[in-house]
Amino acid sequence: MPASASAPSPTVPAEPRRLDPGSLGDHIDRLYRAARALCGSREDAEDLVQETYTRVLQKPRWVRSDDDLGYLLRVLRNTHYSRLRAAGRRVRPEALPEDLDRVPDHACPLPHEALDAAAVYAHIAALPDAFREALVAIDLVGLSYREAAHALRVREATITTRLYRARQRLAQALAEQGG
Repeated sequence: MPASASAPSPTVPAEPRRLDPGSLGDHIDRLYRAARALCGSREDAEDLVQETYTRVLQKPRWVRSDDDLGYLLRVLRNTHYSRLRAAGRRVRPEALPEDLDRVPDHACPLPHEALDAAAVYAHIAALPDAFREALVAIDLVGLSYREAAHALRVREATITTRLYRARQRLAQALAEQGG
């Protein structure tokens, strides 16, 4: 029997399986980091993760791979873009006054570290979508290059290029801010 006949074809999808709601909590930290990079703020990231879990848990989900995290990241990204489209159609309220007191982040030990983290997340949020998604998947969520390529449905070489360019842009933005 030829070797190609025994190996499964990559175009044949795996047998669907039901997404286990009990194991979804295992991925909350990675989803939060991804949401934080997409949104740029802690509050919006928490809301986005909650809305993602709400959507996933509304009805039984069937996935074709063993990669629950990749599926959840796609749902998170789609939820984020749906929220952006919906927000673009709504009437925008007036901005808060600039002299409004800020609420401190008690999880961060020093004020300058909180500002540094906020600046980094703001710069990540400002990256083009493809670069931001690669950077979030690799550097914040902690996926391997192969896992990130699978989750984002691109080739591994594309992830490498996008990640390199995203890191370059982020370093340049931080250097300009500091200098």
